[in-house]
Amino acid sequence: MADPGTCVECIPDIQHEGSSTLVQEYPVPAQPAHDLLDASTFVPPSSPPTSSITIEFCDRCRWLHRATWVSTELFLTFPAPILQSITILPLNSDATAGRFRVWLFLADCPPVLVWDRKIEGGFPELKVLKQRIRDRVQPGKSLGHSDHK
Repeated sequence: MADPGTCVECIPDIQHEGSSTLVQEYPVPAQPAHDLLDASTFVPPSSPPTSSITIEFCDRCRWLHRATWVSTELFLTFPAPILQSITILPLNSDATAGRFRVWLFLADCPPVLVWDRKIEGGFPELKVLKQRIRDRVQPGKSLGHSDHK
């Protein structure tokens, strides 16, 4: 039986008779929930999760790597179900030039601006950003070395 965390749609090739490579066999589900090649059968995700973050950044400033790095660090610190999604939103207009903002969305609360590069005078130090988010989503959580002065 396949591990519950194993993707059954990405089944590796099964070892054929006479083959020298060993590949673990995974059971194939009787019928897939949808046709993998027919978009009309796809089930969209439910409405956006309530515990989520949106990172807005100026695409003209080439801050995609910074935004993805920040999102990765936040997911490692606050895994699901604490944070259910992080959206990276590139912006490309005169009105959003130089923008790097981090928004927090929680159930039954208005969005919280956790960081704005222009207001704060620079990019977030990850320690400070994690502390601000932690204080809203898991006030009792220790951030380990990020909490030490």
